[in-house]
Amino acid sequence: MGIQSQSAMEKGYQLLEPVEENVFDMSPADREQRGISTLPGSLLEAITVTESSDIVHRALGEHVFNNLIANKKIEWDRYRNQVTEFELKQYLALL
Repeated sequence: MGIQSQSAMEKGYQLLEPVEENVFDMSPADREQRGISTLPGSLLEAITVTESSDIVHRALGEHVFNNLIANKKIEWDRYRNQVTEFELKQYLALL
């Protein structure tokens, strides 16, 4: 299944108006009112969003999609099991 070359408008997606201001200076309420969402804050959040994305699933196909998700979960698990330099400096002395 290939990716079709229709524009977002042809597919019926609603595009937001361009934003010229610095979105980091906006309050969360202002961003929400303008329909500006934030990117995932962690790899785990990104995996969760991607897992539920029909468009990514269709674009990659079943095999690649499932392997991407599985590999990213392995990557997250390896990352979260690391002891960071901050943790060593902060907590080692307490033990």
